[in-house]
Amino acid sequence: MDLIELKTNKREVVGDGPAKQLRRQGKIPAVLYGPHTDSVLLSVAVTDLEPILKKGNIGRLLFKLIIDDVPGKPVMIKELQMHPLSADFLHVDFYEVDMEHKIKVSVPIIISGKCKGVEEGGMLQTVRREIDILCLPHEIPESLIIDVTDLDIGSSVHVKEIPLPGNVELPGDINFTILTVLIPKVESEETEEEELEEDGEATDEAKAEESVSEGDEK
Repeated sequence: MDLIELKTNKREVVGDGPAKQLRRQGKIPAVLYGPHTDSVLLSVAVTDLEPILKKGNIGRLLFKLIIDDVPGKPVMIKELQMHPLSADFLHVDFYEVDMEHKIKVSVPIIISGKCKGVEEGGMLQTVRREIDILCLPHEIPESLIIDVTDLDIGSSVHVKEIPLPGNVELPGDINFTILTVLIPKVESEETEEEELEEDGEATDEAKAEESVSEGDEK
């Protein structure tokens, strides 16, 4: 994954007043930090950041910050605060990453193929549309693909069954369900109706036997 260059500038003043003034100028207050980096107060132009964010999930984008025209280390967006009504950018947290150490990121699940179970009347239900993985920053996959072609009705795919590329691994011993092929609803309803009818017939037979028994006693 290529690093995206992003121009930023250092800022000295903090507080709500200066932050609002920055936003009126079309800039977003930001901060850079990391386990081996002292916090640096920054600002970034909306016109520089906004087009980049439209390219993909912000949690998977790698940036190379240019701070006052000086190239910095690789970073990711840790948090992006937005106004709940106007959706204007309020603040950005940049987190410095080590390109030689794995990080945890969330990647989307892409379903591929025509599911056999669906063609037979089942319904494909996606339980999770993305999962967390561990990988090196430059090896973040765009997505993970699941081929559902051979799945029958009643079949499921769990997270440990997903093929992982390269050195990608799962964070911990987890094996939750990603997707499943449900039994057709019509068939389920018919089964329930049949069970109700059988229960009703059994009840009627029991009542009839009761009546006969009472008649014999008299």
